Amino acid sequence: MSYRIVPVEKNNSFPADQSSTPTAQQTAASSDDHHGASAAVDSAVFNGLVGKTAPDFTLEKYDGTTVTLSSLRGKNIILFFNEGLMCYPACWNQIAAFGNAKEFDPATTVIFNITTDPKRDWTNAVKKMPELAAATVLFDTNRVISSAYGVLTLPSSMHRGQFPGHSYVIVDKNGVVQFVRDDVQMAVRNKELAEEVKKI
Repeated sequence: MSYRIVPVEKNNSFPADQSSTPTAQQTAASSDDHHGASAAVDSAVFNGLVGKTAPDFTLEKYDGTTVTLSSLRGKNIILFFNEGLMCYPACWNQIAAFGNAKEFDPATTVIFNITTDPKRDWTNAVKKMPELAAATVLFDTNRVISSAYGVLTLPSSMHRGQFPGHSYVIVDKNGVVQFVRDDVQMAVRNKELAEEVKKI
């Protein structure tokens, strides 16, 4: 079995549709200019996940129930770490697309959207975009899990050191991370991720 990793400093996004797509360094610099000073890019933890057992977690869902990652052995897991409410419409669009995805077999693949937002704040978001209700959103409000996965200091984060940006992790049926990618383009990536799942 071969593991797949895309080093985020060198190529941290899915193939671009246009050659004018900004580089990770340009995007990071632009984010700093727009949002003020932030933590330095550090993708060592994120890149180092591949080939290792995914850090376990138990997080609360929007409906009040909890999910424990290690209880889902036997299924492929896609984790989408995102900035959540502040990332409108990009993150919202990806979350909604996952909630209505036709590219994945729910019998074999589970998708979790992980945000650091307080759960109570999502009520208005679901009212604004009802499609979000179909997605499974998990709340990492203390950022412990986001830190464990190293997603707080990646190039896609517009508030590095504080919030995730737009990052994907694929965990196989044995609980091992097979694929990671940080996407500074912040697009909907169902098709590309479905292809990665097929490679496992």
